Amino acid sequence: MAVTTRLTWNEEKILQKLLGNVSLSLLYKSSVHECSIGEMLDKCNHQGPTITVIYFHNCIVGAFLLGDYPQQGESYRNQNSFYFSLKTNKTETTEILNVEPRIISKKLEFYSSNDIIFSLIPQESKIFIHPSLLTPLGIKHLYSTNYLECEVFRVEGIKDDKSYIRRITGVAQYRNKLLSELRAYTPCADLVSKINILLLGPVGSGKSSFFNSVKSVFQGHVTRQAAVGSDVTSITELYRMYSIQDEKDGKSLPFILCDTMGLDEKEGAGLCMDDISHILEGCVPDRYHFRPQQPITSRHPTFITSPSLKDRIHCVAYVLDINCIDSLSFEMVAKFKQVQKIVLNYGESHVALLTKVKNYHGVLQEDFLNMNNTMTSQSQIMKIQAMLKIPISNILMVENYAPEWEQDPLKDVLILSALRQMLRTADDYLDDLPPGITGSIRPQALRPTL
Repeated sequence: MAVTTRLTWNEEKILQKLLGNVSLSLLYKSSVHECSIGEMLDKCNHQGPTITVIYFHNCIVGAFLLGDYPQQGESYRNQNSFYFSLKTNKTETTEILNVEPRIISKKLEFYSSNDIIFSLIPQESKIFIHPSLLTPLGIKHLYSTNYLECEVFRVEGIKDDKSYIRRITGVAQYRNKLLSELRAYTPCADLVSKINILLLGPVGSGKSSFFNSVKSVFQGHVTRQAAVGSDVTSITELYRMYSIQDEKDGKSLPFILCDTMGLDEKEGAGLCMDDISHILEGCVPDRYHFRPQQPITSRHPTFITSPSLKDRIHCVAYVLDINCIDSLSFEMVAKFKQVQKIVLNYGESHVALLTKVKNYHGVLQEDFLNMNNTMTSQSQIMKIQAMLKIPISNILMVENYAPEWEQDPLKDVLILSALRQMLRTADDYLDDLPPGITGSIRPQALRPTL
């Protein structure tokens, strides 16, 4: 009878993506094979890169080895290994450590700076994890304990390149750094408690998908709260002000993503220009139903007549499908320029968000922070810069979560980086406000007195 893994389909996909879309071949399973270090070595020796997976009731931990398993009494120095944990089908974190794996007596031990940081005792079904790794791995109250199962997989299709492994784990580490930074973020100057980011763009450009993607990162699994689609008319008909709760502590994060009806090149279709002014001022309530030929007025029963600084928009993101930039019609470009004129008249900060960047995995072949050069041509960036007069540093790129059901650390890095730059741009806007501004700000209030 074939030996099958305990990993769920989703967990296996997460591990495959973590290592760069590899294949996993099961070599050893403790509940089927003998629970001894000898049996593990017989099954796992001379197999090349391996990943060892340890199962507990509420989480999974494991270790990746780029080279072969060590022989009894031997050790391998400077072998790139990293540790990971999975909890409720999502990757909590990864750590990369240059470790020295050894077989000591009946144990598989990993050393770093002469400390045992990870120790597996197969015949007792027990694992020891150094206390310093418990918090980074997202594990609580687990020091030395029995596990349910141990499996070892041969990793097939991975590059035998230590720098490649460093880039893979570097993405995961940078993702965690961005998450920590955004969780600790507070708006500049203590003028508002939350930043309002307005998403503006053509039908199908990825506005609602960007909100879903941001929420997915902070929830730890792919979500579909906002309806998305590819109809010729806008799927979004309601003005939505989406707040996001952090899965880590349940607290609401200090920003709101404001989703709108799509812009349309035809007159009398799509988001009405007059509605944009009211949105920027903070007069439009959540769940307002857009009417392309009938903009909201002060006579509307839910119109916010006296908005304050906390109600208005603090950053505008022009959302564009990067694959459609060359085919934007003259009418759509004119519509964007009309929108931008309104935004600039209000003194708003703004960025461009390019979505549907399909070749984002190419980042792994280079420095993953050098996203502009790796992910798209400079000509595309320059076209957006010329059209919207936006600094290149504020032209951001993402690949949203659309059909996928499992997360990708690299996608998360791009999404979080874009969000961070939006918040920084909003901080610049708040920092540049005239002293004492806390109430309603209309265009005339921002113009100098002659």
